[in-house]
Amino acid sequence: MNSLTRRSFLSRTSLAVGASVAFPYVGRVLGANERINIACIGAGGKGDSDSSDAGRLGGNIVALCDVDMNTLNKKGQQFPNAKKFQDYRKLLDQMGREIDAVTVSTPDHNHGGAAIRAMRMGKHCFCQKPLTQNVSEARMMRQLAKENKLATQMGNQGSAEPGLRRAVEVIQAGVIGKPKELHVWSNRPVWPQGLDRPPGEDPVPDTLNWDAWLGPAAWRPFKKGVYHTFNWRGWYDFGTGALGDMACHTVNMPFRALKLGYPDVVELEVASRIYPETFPQTSRIRFEFPEREGLPPLKFWWYDGNPGRELSPLRPPAEATREIVTMMGKLPGSGALVVGEKGKIFSPDDYGARFYVVMNGDDDYVDGNKHDACTAVPQSIPRSPGHMDEWFRMMKEGTPAFSNFDIAAYLTEIILLGCIALRVGEGYRMDWDGPNMRSTNLPQAAQFVKRNNRAGWEL
Repeated sequence: MNSLTRRSFLSRTSLAVGASVAFPYVGRVLGANERINIACIGAGGKGDSDSSDAGRLGGNIVALCDVDMNTLNKKGQQFPNAKKFQDYRKLLDQMGREIDAVTVSTPDHNHGGAAIRAMRMGKHCFCQKPLTQNVSEARMMRQLAKENKLATQMGNQGSAEPGLRRAVEVIQAGVIGKPKELHVWSNRPVWPQGLDRPPGEDPVPDTLNWDAWLGPAAWRPFKKGVYHTFNWRGWYDFGTGALGDMACHTVNMPFRALKLGYPDVVELEVASRIYPETFPQTSRIRFEFPEREGLPPLKFWWYDGNPGRELSPLRPPAEATREIVTMMGKLPGSGALVVGEKGKIFSPDDYGARFYVVMNGDDDYVDGNKHDACTAVPQSIPRSPGHMDEWFRMMKEGTPAFSNFDIAAYLTEIILLGCIALRVGEGYRMDWDGPNMRSTNLPQAAQFVKRNNRAGWEL
């Protein structure tokens, strides 16, 4: 799994951003008229819409899994013939021969376990972002997809937006010159974090399988409203904080456009108070990328924090965002800004659906679809029929999905390196060997690359 060289990575990444021929081969397409039997793991939140979308596209939903019987029974009304489970291990053990594919829409810490088990059984997989909670699992999922020739897609729906694909074309056409800096910021968290674990425990509801909810994470007592159903995102054991929640969306466009590959340095520059079990309220993380395919070295800064809370969130320097403030009246809560030699491209949309261009010497941004410097750039990336539609098309015809695991796992790995930097601590420059998943100067980082799964949930 560690045999990937930087050269082979860059070659595959540069092709993957635009040309469908670079995507992985699907071993057995199911055929246009063949009914696809699907098991949906996770039925609430994104699991609700993911399972509905799979059914809308003609998938035969034969099994539903959710740790909460209330959620499971509610979704079961839509798919009354689907068998119901509270533990995805039991679902896969009992119905493995009856299913062709799975959707995985659980809290982050169960993504890897559910998807890896299914993919080892040869099941096609649609998995919500972030693909996994740790770097090791992301690497495993990429390898399994390749070895088993599976149709895969990560749930970062912005990948299907024509605006995102157009921004990639414009940047790679050299409209703003060679990229020098990337700034991405988020208005998350919108959930509690920056706090200690509350004492005591509460009775586990009769409808909740708490053991299955914990999954591979270390056991802890149930506390009402603290973890299940939504507030898990801020806890190291279960979520990936603002970075994992939003960067698979907001960094998606620049990751592709700038051919980022693996960074060789990651550092948590500054953060609000650090707590032992939860992500901080605001942070700034720097990623450094070396030269790649004729592009100069580039620094990428990630900023998170909720402007609506009492703590002022960290944000890009005013000089970089001057024209954005002029256009919008204030800096929006989230955005992605690419600074090039000739100008800047800014997307105020979490999904990259819109982008604006300002050239050096100009004061105002112009819609990227109308800017004179952009209109002559030819289309080079096929447009999408729909995000999950791409996954179905890949299963039925072999046409690659834009965010299949061969590319999505790289994006996920890069993002999760920021989570490792957060755990290592403020001010520690982490030199990173991407192909071998290791820091060459901070041995303490190794404990955050791979999780020691709880007994019964091993991979």
